[in-house]
Amino acid sequence: MEIMNQDQTNHKLFSDFAPISTKEWMEKITQDLKGADFERRLLWNSPEGIQIRPFYRSEDLDKINHLNTMPNQFPFVRGQRKNNEWLVRQDIFVDNIKNANKKALDILMKGVTSLCFVFSDNHIAKISEIEQLMENIFADNVEVNFKVTPGAAHKVISVYENLVKKYNRNPENIMGSVNFDPFSALLFNGRFCKTEEYVFEHAGHIINAAEFLPHFRTFGISGVNLRNAGANIVEELAFSLSMGAEFLTRLTNLDYSIDDVAPRIKFNFGVGSNYFMEIAKLRAARLLWAKVVNAYGPKNTEVTKMHIHSANISFNKTIYDAHSNMLRTTTETLSALLGGTDSFTVLPYNASFDWPNEFSERIARNQQLLLKEESFIDKIADPSAGSYYIETLTDELIEKAWNLFLEVEEKEGFIEATKQGFIQEKIEKSAQERKDFAATRKEIYLGTNQYPNFTEYMEHSINPDVLKPFDQSASDAIVKPLKQFRVSQDFENLRYATDMYSKKNKRPKAFMLTIGNLAMRKARAQFACNFFAVAGFEVQDNNGFESIKEGLAAAQKDKADIVVLCSSDEDYVKFAPELAQEKEDATIAVIAGYPKNIIDDLKNLGLYRFIHVKSNLLKDLIDYQKALGII
Repeated sequence: MEIMNQDQTNHKLFSDFAPISTKEWMEKITQDLKGADFERRLLWNSPEGIQIRPFYRSEDLDKINHLNTMPNQFPFVRGQRKNNEWLVRQDIFVDNIKNANKKALDILMKGVTSLCFVFSDNHIAKISEIEQLMENIFADNVEVNFKVTPGAAHKVISVYENLVKKYNRNPENIMGSVNFDPFSALLFNGRFCKTEEYVFEHAGHIINAAEFLPHFRTFGISGVNLRNAGANIVEELAFSLSMGAEFLTRLTNLDYSIDDVAPRIKFNFGVGSNYFMEIAKLRAARLLWAKVVNAYGPKNTEVTKMHIHSANISFNKTIYDAHSNMLRTTTETLSALLGGTDSFTVLPYNASFDWPNEFSERIARNQQLLLKEESFIDKIADPSAGSYYIETLTDELIEKAWNLFLEVEEKEGFIEATKQGFIQEKIEKSAQERKDFAATRKEIYLGTNQYPNFTEYMEHSINPDVLKPFDQSASDAIVKPLKQFRVSQDFENLRYATDMYSKKNKRPKAFMLTIGNLAMRKARAQFACNFFAVAGFEVQDNNGFESIKEGLAAAQKDKADIVVLCSSDEDYVKFAPELAQEKEDATIAVIAGYPKNIIDDLKNLGLYRFIHVKSNLLKDLIDYQKALGII
């Protein structure tokens, strides 16, 4: 056997395959499509207005300018460290100081490296309370964050500083934050806590109060709230940048140095289920923020780094089939970690409808720990670097977010744009689009608007607020407030109404009258079963009937409320008129499909209900519930 040296092996490996041009790829794809339209079949427009192509090539990177930078190098698109280390954060609601401290100590022993103590809106913590809260917690070994009302931020910083001095901790090692966020108050309450002038004067006082703690973040930018109100990724990026720029401009105008202001800001981004887009988002965010801060002339590029905390959005989480939320949070968490977030909070799967319990918090915590300790995601900085797809997405997000940011700046900044209603209008438009996508199943929410669990019923009443948008509007609002919501709420209201109706009445049943063409009747029966089960109806599939009369007799025996004719379009020419003639008047007859050639004939026969892939699922199911007297 001839033994080849390394050079020969490498030469053979790279010469076996001739390079293939983009033109050749397109010719092959066109051939395989057999006349189908390439753009309609293989291109997808994301909610952000970015056209997603089926393949990307090295030539797509030619126009991208940031590819030659390294991790921890301005403009930090590739990350701000030489590895991908992040902090595992868990939030603790403080309703009892002693219990909160006990819980904090427990989860620190289970892998958590960042704590966030969440206080109720009206509570202003005393020094004795925070001291007790921090008992046996070494502040120089763990990041400690406080989520308090804007008016309490200054007080908490002062208390924390006193404790650092009292226990002789090195202030250089103290990491943490308070979340002074006046912009969320304006957007969701409709007003500032006090006057606009007071807000930024108070922000200056907070910087002064935190002077002893150089690595303590004092200002929060809550992009996650924007996402939970329906904003798309470009809007989250652009409006978060705009809020950050508003802090920089207002405080530098009050004679605070950019070198003192910029490092105090922490961005809190929401992470949704668009896996690759979310990776690209965090990479784009760092570059954009570095560009914004650098325009203010800092002494060095270190202060242009963006400090990012990320968390799963609640916007896409569900009540029904709630364990599927674990799948959502897993992929979302991975995308944020690959994108290079500085810290992350996994949303427990039941957080949207219940207080998280020990089980749900353990699962949430371990999702991060598995990715860190067993998948080693923390070892490689910017693992997606060089990917044709992700680098292209990053560049496109940078361009689109920057253009929208400039549009806000032309309106004299975030606050003025909010007063003009520009921010609200953009987000509400995106929110409505996402609702429409869910209603027509262009976006799938597993277990809610597609593939529901047929046997899952809500046996008990739940807090009605869970099924409503989260409304924080103040009675004296000066701008139109936004509301946070979950896109699945409309469907959950449908199903919950059926469940509550069925506690005192027979659960509505949809019966599949399958007949004729075997393949089509099976496919359409499966589609129709999923369709009606979304509203909590009982569904009855069948192997097939020899005649319409036989099928209707079986439906009557099963006490069906809805009979769905499932067959091929060609067979409907024969079977649909028989159904119209033989069915009882009280029976709701439905055709699975939309046979265009005979649609007018069917309507003339009194068959005007059709379900198909282009149906507005939400609207149609509401109509069926009304017809059955459920709502």
